[in-house]
Amino acid sequence: MAGKIICAGLGPGAPDLLSVRADRVIRSARHIAYFHKAGHRGQARQIVDGMLMPDAMEYPMEYPVTTELPVASVAYRHALAEFYDRWADRLADLGCKHEVVILCEGDPFFYGSFMHLHIRLQDRAAIEVIPGITGMTGCWNAIGTPMTWGDDVLTVLTGTMLERDLVEHMQTADALVVMKTGRNLPKICRALMQAGRLHDAWLVERGTMPNQKIIRLADADPNNCPYFATVLVHGQGRRPDFEKKAAQ
Repeated sequence: MAGKIICAGLGPGAPDLLSVRADRVIRSARHIAYFHKAGHRGQARQIVDGMLMPDAMEYPMEYPVTTELPVASVAYRHALAEFYDRWADRLADLGCKHEVVILCEGDPFFYGSFMHLHIRLQDRAAIEVIPGITGMTGCWNAIGTPMTWGDDVLTVLTGTMLERDLVEHMQTADALVVMKTGRNLPKICRALMQAGRLHDAWLVERGTMPNQKIIRLADADPNNCPYFATVLVHGQGRRPDFEKKAAQ
């Protein structure tokens, strides 16, 4: 195989938070693929705006469904599976001849859509994955407060989980991150309330992006939450005595 497929992790949203390697690969790429939903350019493509070579070939991979069907439905899973199968075939053919760069927000192996292509491309093309700063990392640094202390255990949940499962994990977690918020935020707020942790939670919308917004979750409108939003509850574990006094 003369070509290669490279998935470049783009980080949380700010273009200057790309790794040096990802920046170099993207700027020299002649074949660029990225995910997006119908009617939108896609966040990945927006992050690299102005970085691409003038003659770069672009391959927008448009999701067949996003919120039109329930995530757990057979129809949703079938539509997404067919979509990933089709693009894996196309990228495998292209990747045998050319170097193809696939853009992925955050880190490709952390809830990234690329994972569904990666498993389908095994033994069909040479693959390289460039790590990226995760979106949640960008969000907790935007708040400006350490996320974990001492022996705190960080728990990462998704808003698509059942409410009772969210409550169970929230009750036992030290530090807590909830991803995939958006229209799931009302359920997340109810779960945090039941777990007794709502008033300790923060909501970061579009972390590290120009229109970033940071707010106490209890003060937020749960029915008006963008896709790129993360809920965080900081850990309160072991820390040096002078830092405990300062926090009081």
